[in-house]
Amino acid sequence: MNTAQQLVHAYEMGVGLPPTAAVAVPEPGARLAATLPVWALAAGSVVVAGAAADRVRAARGLPARGVRVDPDRVSAAFGSERLFRQGGAAPSAFAELSGFFRSADGWVRTHANYPHHRERLLRALELPADGDAARFTDRVAAMKGAEIEDAATVAGAIAARVRTEAEWVDSPMGRAAASGPPVAVDSNDTAPGPHPSDNRLSLAALGTPTIDRPLTGVRVLDLTRVLAGPVATRTLALLGADVLRVDPPHLPEIDWQFADNCQGKRSTLLDLRTDLAAFEELLAAADVLVTGYRPGALAAAGVDTTRHPGLIEASVSAWGASGPWGARRGFDSIVQAASGISLVEGTADRPGALPAQALDHGSGYLLTAGVMDALLARAEDGIGRSVRVSLARTASWLLAAPDRTPDHPAATPPDPSATVTHDDIVTAAPVLADYDDFRWPAPPYGSAQPFWVEAPDHFHRP
Repeated sequence: MNTAQQLVHAYEMGVGLPPTAAVAVPEPGARLAATLPVWALAAGSVVVAGAAADRVRAARGLPARGVRVDPDRVSAAFGSERLFRQGGAAPSAFAELSGFFRSADGWVRTHANYPHHRERLLRALELPADGDAARFTDRVAAMKGAEIEDAATVAGAIAARVRTEAEWVDSPMGRAAASGPPVAVDSNDTAPGPHPSDNRLSLAALGTPTIDRPLTGVRVLDLTRVLAGPVATRTLALLGADVLRVDPPHLPEIDWQFADNCQGKRSTLLDLRTDLAAFEELLAAADVLVTGYRPGALAAAGVDTTRHPGLIEASVSAWGASGPWGARRGFDSIVQAASGISLVEGTADRPGALPAQALDHGSGYLLTAGVMDALLARAEDGIGRSVRVSLARTASWLLAAPDRTPDHPAATPPDPSATVTHDDIVTAAPVLADYDDFRWPAPPYGSAQPFWVEAPDHFHRP
């Protein structure tokens, strides 16, 4: 059994499915080449998502599509930020204060792409809000990595000490991250309850799916940002779901990142602090809620999902819902640094990184599959479920997987031919090679009203 198939079987075992026959996974050449088996994570997570889509197709009376792994499409989708162009210009993926910095006793990695994260990071290090990179670098060099990590946590900033793999595996955080299946699925309800629209719990109540979009009629509330969550909800939208992304109006968004990951969705702005009733109305008629908040954050905002029997609650977090770091913020690059991946892919003198943000993308496709299989299970018993992935759990799988290649060639860049163009924006083509393009490009940010529509396919980019 190849390593990609091992991930497929780990997913199937975790969600209670019988093992399926192996899907052909072509050799990638130097695509996504790394010491760790990144190609296996990428291909395996795509197979998991494609196979779940076929299970939905079968349940709704549609012919199977099969799962075809296209190495160019997979590597393009996983490295989408390297292919994105707007007006011919490439984005800057990381801000000035995001990256590796030498500390007094090693390295730390920081993330400050959002203005509020930059402000918190500077405050954590007792630097002025207008602090420049030179002062920041000097300050980090004068502090120990653990001091920086702790100060950032207190301030709500994002920084991690670069650890060795052995340090991570032997730590309480590492042990928590390595426990459980790649996708955790649990029942939320002890018995089926009432649901809007007479009975949206059944697949038949969702209407007749189109032959290309097996999730036609499924309503998904998307409360995710950055990458892993948006990748999952973008794939659900590709498969026909009506995905309404909800963002708080008081937080900034990175324009190019939104354009790269919001295809096929609608976008609205809603402040849960003042518009909780409007959000509850959306939630009452939703089939799926996908969140990227830290565990407990949504409940603290006043949202009580237990009032909605039959709801599929899907979540992605950096460190997992349990364990000592459950409440900490984090991103793909930060998890790589803390878990030892940065040193596996680099050296003590210069930490490295995976050839793509594979923890984000892989976790996103795994979450997509978990949502679809939870919908299928709900159609059988009427019971809602929680579906959880974490970047740290995906990192633990990658670190434990066999077939390391320390002498790998340099990773080839994503193939520009595996892209789609709308107006002046170029994005990676959908990773599921046997489905058409997304129904529409990313809409203008916040352009939709906060309500469900009967025929979202009528919406087109202005």
